[in-house]
Amino acid sequence: TIEVVDSIKKLLPVFREQIPPSVNISVLYDRSVSIRESVNDVQFSLVLALCLVVMVIFLFLRNLSATLIPSLALPMSIIGTFSVMSLFHYSLDNLSLMALTLCVGFVVDDAIVMLENISRHMEMGKSAMQATLDGSKEIAFTILSMTLSLAAVFIPVLFMSGMLGRLLNEFAVTIMTAVLVSGFVSLTLTPMLCSRWLKSEHGVKHGRLYVLSERAFDAWKRAYDVSLQWVLRYRRLTIAVFVLIFAATGWLFATMPKDFLPNEDSGQIFAFTEAAQDASFEAMSRLQQQASAIVEADPAIQSVMAFIGSGGASSSLNIGRLFIVLKPRHERGTPDEIIQRLRPKLQTIPGLKVFLQNIPTIRIGGQLTKTQYQYTLQDADTEQLFHWAPIIESKLATLPGFQDVTSDLQIANPQVLIDIDRQRASALGVTATQIENTLYNAYGQRQVSTIYTPSNEYWVILELDPKYQSDPSALSLLYVRSSTGALVPLNSVARLTRNVGPSTITHLGQLPSVTISFNLAPGEALGDAIGKINAAIAGIQAPTSLIGSYQGAAQVFQSSLAGMGMLLVMSIFVIYLVLGILYESYIHPLTILSGLPTAGMGALVTLMLFGMPLNMYAYVGIIMLVGIVKKNAIMMIDFAIETQRASGRSPADAIYEACLVRFRPIMMTTMAALMGTLPIALGLGAGAEARRPLGLAVVGGLVLSQLLTLYITPVIYTYMEAGRKWFARRRGRVEEVAPVPRLHPAAKLEVASKTADAR
Repeated sequence: TIEVVDSIKKLLPVFREQIPPSVNISVLYDRSVSIRESVNDVQFSLVLALCLVVMVIFLFLRNLSATLIPSLALPMSIIGTFSVMSLFHYSLDNLSLMALTLCVGFVVDDAIVMLENISRHMEMGKSAMQATLDGSKEIAFTILSMTLSLAAVFIPVLFMSGMLGRLLNEFAVTIMTAVLVSGFVSLTLTPMLCSRWLKSEHGVKHGRLYVLSERAFDAWKRAYDVSLQWVLRYRRLTIAVFVLIFAATGWLFATMPKDFLPNEDSGQIFAFTEAAQDASFEAMSRLQQQASAIVEADPAIQSVMAFIGSGGASSSLNIGRLFIVLKPRHERGTPDEIIQRLRPKLQTIPGLKVFLQNIPTIRIGGQLTKTQYQYTLQDADTEQLFHWAPIIESKLATLPGFQDVTSDLQIANPQVLIDIDRQRASALGVTATQIENTLYNAYGQRQVSTIYTPSNEYWVILELDPKYQSDPSALSLLYVRSSTGALVPLNSVARLTRNVGPSTITHLGQLPSVTISFNLAPGEALGDAIGKINAAIAGIQAPTSLIGSYQGAAQVFQSSLAGMGMLLVMSIFVIYLVLGILYESYIHPLTILSGLPTAGMGALVTLMLFGMPLNMYAYVGIIMLVGIVKKNAIMMIDFAIETQRASGRSPADAIYEACLVRFRPIMMTTMAALMGTLPIALGLGAGAEARRPLGLAVVGGLVLSQLLTLYITPVIYTYMEAGRKWFARRRGRVEEVAPVPRLHPAAKLEVASKTADAR
């Protein structure tokens, strides 16, 4: 878009040189302004997220060379992602840049886990090379599991159909590419750098800040140790809490307000104006100028362009349009605030209705109506349709949260019916064709001649004087020339009667239709509005032949709502399959996924605290949580399985040791993901209204899941292991240790046993 707009702007000076000086060319509408602002702000969020993630790594490691190693995974992952985006002919837009910003928080996870494990081996007294070899072998399968399972979350998104599938396809491909590239970098570049750059800290004296931070982390870990022992002692209470969280998450999903795509600040407002159906062009022009003057007087408005008459989406003379350009963002409020401020002022214009709407970022389906959302009625019987449409429109106007309810039904248009008396006309030598030609000569624009000049030609149009065209009584003054050449008064061969009728009859799917459109008050969710409409229509008890359906954004929202729920289920199922294949187990993938209810609850509660509905972007954030949260469980359970296999320890002892050993990388990866998403959750800059629900969902889910998963997952692991042993005894099989991936060396026993002394 920006490239096209820049090319056009380069041509404008050439056009201005070639046209007469009396003609001015100015830019009426430039959507690239909001796109440039939004892209710039997303790029700033990307850089800010990168800096915050590097800061988190440094605070945990407190070593510049160690901090630089995982930090290099960021540019490498982004460069690799750009290569794939170029291969697929993607552009840098809001969705792809938002995907990269979100990736910043967790593309370093794999590198952090690799670095931390190698550093732990160096703390045991090993050389940098030996620690890299042992640590990378030990953690390689864990990183592989984390990378593949996170990329697998977005596989169902690639197969989504419809408009939402087209929107999220590029987003999903970008994230999957970044994750896979980061996994490859963590398994290759990160170990190589560790073997060259890491230095042993054994015997090195550190400053006071380093010592204080180390003591703070040790105190943090001891507090977790004590609380974890208490939780493992009261496992039934922990399971009861988990069940309550699971039930609360399901209840929140079912009852929370749901919406489609949030409104964005594009810097423009569009308005339809509607006068009485018998308004003349002059009257409509006068009313339109009054509306323009009121809008221009608002301090947030930069310019207003006004149009009236038939054209574009308007087919009636009494319909006008206002295109309103807002001042720069820092000089005004949001478009929704400006609309709410202008509505009462514009309602003071007698004889004119004004319908304001914030121009949606993506206009999906439907027709361009006076307000944003559309509900269409259809019936083969036009009389029944025209009878029930005003009733339903009036009912919707009384619903709370609805604004500017209107319809495209115009059946009060004044008209004159000319009924020809054929017997009398025949007696006077007048035919119906002659009457029609007379009327066309008077009210049409018949070309009767052409005047030629040396440089141009001009059409000669035959019509009545305009003052007679607007007066219905002037019809009696018309004369029709008969076949004998005599002039016969029109009212002597026809009866003239006045009544009202429809200006136009719209159709949808070959059936007559009436579209009722409406806006929603700030804070009103589209899902709640649809529920109110369905209840209202059911209470009216309209005839069964009257068919009602949603169009445009409301229709896509209904189909997407069910699709997003299925998408979430399929994402979890795909992760289960991937983890089941990697671990060759039916049970432990469930253990790894046990943290999902806490993440979902955290996301939903955060959205409620900030007064935001569950829209499509927030749904995407929850799907991302599915992939992020299970990383913590993978790190714990992978270590516990190997410890149990190698030493024969009980499941409780194995998972207890795994939680303490993996505590530091779990906290590092979670904080990195949290800091990477924080700029999006803050919602700063252009287009932040759309990104903020996604960021809040991820931040809230990470915070709550981090607090609870560290306790719930170990308890569920012990119960899952007990269930596995019970099934083994029922089948008469000899008890074996938990299955383990082949890539794991038996050397983990030594690592696990010496951890406490090494620390």
